[in-house]
Amino acid sequence: MKKLILASSSPRRQQILKMVKLNFDVIPSFIDENYEKSLKPKQIVEDLSIKKATTISKKFPNSYVIGADTIVCIKDKILNKPKNQQEAYEMLSFLSNRKHIVLTGVCLITEKNNILFNFIEKSDVYFYKLDEKSILDYIKTNSPYDKSGSYGIQDYSACFVKKIDGCYYNIVGFPISKFLNILKTFPNINSIIS
Repeated sequence: MKKLILASSSPRRQQILKMVKLNFDVIPSFIDENYEKSLKPKQIVEDLSIKKATTISKKFPNSYVIGADTIVCIKDKILNKPKNQQEAYEMLSFLSNRKHIVLTGVCLITEKNNILFNFIEKSDVYFYKLDEKSILDYIKTNSPYDKSGSYGIQDYSACFVKKIDGCYYNIVGFPISKFLNILKTFPNINSIIS
């Protein structure tokens, strides 16, 4: 049986894949995630997810490798992971009382570096108007600093969210239902689902 590898160190992606009982190994790609400023958000998540999967697939050509990348944006303004409390504060203030988009690019590569499939999932997230105390209390935790947009919908910041249109798990970091439904169209690899 071929192995399934997640080319990501994201604990949230790992939790989502474990939740649906997938058998997988974790081998982070550690690629340079810098991107050309001229690229649109959809191009960025697509390129980075392919790059992550390809990097690991070259080392493990007989395995199936998942690459994924998630970004938060408003129009073409991308909100990356904050470097400090000031950046987290500015991002959350910017998201306050607004709609933003969460995009995740997902790529599955099989042996010999062939892309089996890749797709981009989009979810719209609407925030309530955030008061300063809520923002300050949240950024004092460790939660914002490893997340695009400075928040994780699965933690305390869930109370910031007025509504979502789209996949909840996409916002967490991996659109699992779409991934599994596409995966099921390839009967020859169903054996990797336990």
